Amino acid sequence: MIRILLLVVALLGPLEQLDLAAQRAVQDARRPELQKPARFLSDIGKSRVVGGLLLAICLIEGAPGVAVARLTLVTLIPVNLAVEGLKRLTYRARPDGEHKRSNASFPSSHAANAFAIAAVLARHWRRAAPALWALAALIAASRVYLNRHFTSDVLVGAAIGILCAWAVYREWERRRIRAEERSALPPG
Repeated sequence: MIRILLLVVALLGPLEQLDLAAQRAVQDARRPELQKPARFLSDIGKSRVVGGLLLAICLIEGAPGVAVARLTLVTLIPVNLAVEGLKRLTYRARPDGEHKRSNASFPSSHAANAFAIAAVLARHWRRAAPALWALAALIAASRVYLNRHFTSDVLVGAAIGILCAWAVYREWERRRIRAEERSALPPG
């Protein structure tokens, strides 16, 4: 465990330099005409928009949509517990200079949630999977573009979202299969 911690600490310096170089490149490339689309993409990650999306899925899809919305909400619980815990633990200042423990830069909750939601919805709507993953990537990129996150913040956020979605889905399926097996047993 100590070796892993030492390795992580050794990699932080070069990673910080890469983050700063990427931040400079992105901020130097900013254009006024891209500001509104970036804000729009970033706003898609807000809880009221996600809630509206899940409600729409329930209304449009009926019972299958309710199951997808439920799985999405269950997935977002460990995602946000992990993200918020890491934010408070790392207390990393945002690229724009904001420095609050409750809203730290690392990791990006927008990226974590966007990729977790994409992972759940892509399993349900396989044909839409490329568009869902692309939207998640654009939401994450908008956070870097708007100077709210470093590149490593969104990459780690995306990884947390995907890993949590995978773990929740595995457990969800395991429980579903177990319930089907129990219901197939004769009473008694």
